[in-house]
Amino acid sequence: MSAPASASSAPPHPGLGFRAFVVTIATLMALNALAIDAMLPALPQIGADLGVLADNDRQWVVTAYLLGFGGAQIVYGPLADRFGRKPLLLIGLGIYTLFGLIAALAPTFDTLLIARALQGVGAAALRVLAVSIVRDCYSGRTMARVMSLAFIVFLGVPIIAPSVGQLVLFFAEWRAIFLVLGAAGAAGLVWCFLKLPETLHPEYRLPIQFSRIAAGFRESLTHRQAVGYMLGMMMITGALFGFINSAQQIFADTFGRPNVFPIAFAGIAGAIAVASILNARLVERMGMRFLSHLALFGFTGMAALHVLVSALGHETLWTFIALQAATMLFFGLVPGNFGALAMQPLGHIAGTASSVQGLITTVGGAIGFFIGQQYDGSTLPLSVGFVVCGLGALAFVLWAEKGRLFRRHDTA
Repeated sequence: MSAPASASSAPPHPGLGFRAFVVTIATLMALNALAIDAMLPALPQIGADLGVLADNDRQWVVTAYLLGFGGAQIVYGPLADRFGRKPLLLIGLGIYTLFGLIAALAPTFDTLLIARALQGVGAAALRVLAVSIVRDCYSGRTMARVMSLAFIVFLGVPIIAPSVGQLVLFFAEWRAIFLVLGAAGAAGLVWCFLKLPETLHPEYRLPIQFSRIAAGFRESLTHRQAVGYMLGMMMITGALFGFINSAQQIFADTFGRPNVFPIAFAGIAGAIAVASILNARLVERMGMRFLSHLALFGFTGMAALHVLVSALGHETLWTFIALQAATMLFFGLVPGNFGALAMQPLGHIAGTASSVQGLITTVGGAIGFFIGQQYDGSTLPLSVGFVVCGLGALAFVLWAEKGRLFRRHDTA
């Protein structure tokens, strides 16, 4: 397979300009973030309405979605390598929309969880195919720049999503939030059908053969750089999921300030967005490795400081917001670079590789559910979980790089 087009060559996505391309990719990713974050303010109402007795069990509304989202990714990649990106993307958007609407009508908590898991199955296509489409069109630091620019829009959604959910709750019950998700999915479906071209050329399509798929899985799981950064991303994703699972309870129960939650969540997520803007500006000059390795040390060190503050009993609402925002500022410099480094050597099997990496980073990232389940009324379990995830990510990166960090070149 020939090398993907560079940013300076003919447009690799005809009919869609560079900015529109980035916004389209970001929107696909943002639909996933919206489905995770928009209902966080509604978790107490969902629990009360559907008879959920244990407060920590409400976290299953998020976790069921993430498990469906993670598990289904393994299917989409090989199919996308055979049939192209656009048909599978449209199917995924249709599933996302349908089960968002079914969730709005769920009569029991179990039904809601099933609908959420299946909505996650649809969203899995968005994650796999967004990454595959970017890899079809770009490589190297340009790919990292595209991913960073996409993350700016993508991370704008967590900033506003809880506020959107809270706004909906002012006028309607929690079910209306899932109607909003269904409408957003439908809008994305129409846009991609009308505007997004097929980025996988017919001559690059791969037959569905067990031996070929097995070879793709094997390569995805044995290439040292790809595996190391994939597992590092898994640990970092676990920290993010831990925060998402715990945040509403921390603001409502630990600090007794549920009204502050949407604004504070926006501020913390805003730190990630700021970091993504910085990354898009710096990555082509400093390189993916140097920037992400530096950020990983900052992330782990800031989380360790948060552990100290919490363990010594000095935690307040404002220290939590400040330290969490600072930690997330470093976090924002990691995902785009880790994702690009993991995909860089596997462009010839982009769909399959994206599936494998999406499955492992999301399902493995369910360590965040374990972190959330340790919630004991304090912020200590969350901050300890961040340190563990940061150290785990560092260990995997050290293995991937054979102990040599901060290298300036980004070759596979």
